[in-house]
Amino acid sequence: MTDSGKHLSYHPTEGLCYDPEDPVYWEDDMLEMEIFRAFEICQGCRMCFKFCDAFPALFDLVDGRCEGDVRRLGQRDVQRIMDACFQCKLCEVQCPYTPRDGHEFQLDFPKLVHRYKAVHRRGRAPTLRERFLGDPDASGKLARASGGLVNRLNRSRLQRRLMEKSLGIHRDKLLPDFASVTFERLAERTGRVRLGPPAEVVVFQTCFVQHNDPQIGLDLLYVLEKNGVDATCVRGLVCCGMPAWESGDLETLRANARNNLDRLMPYVRAGAKVLVLNPTCAMMMRREYPELLSGQDRARAQVLAEAVRDPGEYLWSIRRDDRFDTGFKSTPGRVAYHAPCHLRVQAVGFKGRDLLKKIPGVSVATVMECCGHNGTYAMTVEGFAPSQRIGRRAFDAMVEADAKIWATECPLAAVQFQQHAGVKPLHPMTILARAYRTGGFPTPVSG
Repeated sequence: MTDSGKHLSYHPTEGLCYDPEDPVYWEDDMLEMEIFRAFEICQGCRMCFKFCDAFPALFDLVDGRCEGDVRRLGQRDVQRIMDACFQCKLCEVQCPYTPRDGHEFQLDFPKLVHRYKAVHRRGRAPTLRERFLGDPDASGKLARASGGLVNRLNRSRLQRRLMEKSLGIHRDKLLPDFASVTFERLAERTGRVRLGPPAEVVVFQTCFVQHNDPQIGLDLLYVLEKNGVDATCVRGLVCCGMPAWESGDLETLRANARNNLDRLMPYVRAGAKVLVLNPTCAMMMRREYPELLSGQDRARAQVLAEAVRDPGEYLWSIRRDDRFDTGFKSTPGRVAYHAPCHLRVQAVGFKGRDLLKKIPGVSVATVMECCGHNGTYAMTVEGFAPSQRIGRRAFDAMVEADAKIWATECPLAAVQFQQHAGVKPLHPMTILARAYRTGGFPTPVSG
């Protein structure tokens, strides 16, 4: 990195670029200028001290041995800062200088980190861990082919030590089991897969529901049916691409996105909304696809983005319709609700939480702190301990809510709470599905 006594301006440099279709995006010197500018803004502002470790690392380095000059940071210093970002995106939510807010500084720190990783990944062969964590669909297929062996090995201390050495996945990280049957197959068995449009909504189940917890998807379908929503599922959907994009693998992201666009667009063009069960995947489709894809795929992604909905968001939009079903049979009582970071990024509110309040006898305590899992970060050797430390505020707040039932839309956050707080939150759609049933919860709805 360079060093200069000239004051750094907060205003955009000629290296400002968040579009990988622009050649500027890939130029090292242009990227360096924007990194310096972003660091200068952030170390002067310091609003984001409490999120990931990227900002404390920056502040410590600048204060400790750079005498306030970010240009004295070396390449290893920059890598340390960038690697500490786990893309919760809460800094972008809180930042007053973003393109979202129309500010002249046009700062988007998470996108800058993605650009940094994409540039440094380009032309480099992926590591074994990047290939493994970046392709959840391949992991799911392997797990099913093993006949349950993978689930048993994931609970073996010897196997986990070997996995840590070979893949860099922490030996103590709680890993979710793989289902023996995919959500898609279960949907087909129950006649929920339609060969073509029209439909009111299409379910994008996400790779986690597809391979790890199909019941969440089945619960959503049940709730949609209870509320008279004409829903269908689609064959051949794959991971949204976020796990690959975490390491800067743009090509895998684009290939996955193209596949999903091919399968979803006939329904979207016929007027369907796309209900996405994981907030991270919805965020990718709403905010990332339209900016990261190329050519005709980008144009299609812009149309898809307008059709994407969180399931709670969609159901909330029909709450005044005659078809909206308030015939709940049982109640969970007090619920501790965790607001996922990537749901907050979409700025659509917490409608899954609000729907829970429609159940008689429900009171909700809302927890806004990041749980620290953030994609694959908490699975890694270097991320496991920091993720636990960063999530401590969320763990404590959920416990202090004094509720037997916990809720969150993010299935990986549920795993994080299960491991570090002792309770596994349920998806709001699962809570609603149970509340529609007699005996779904121990407490019946009176009257």
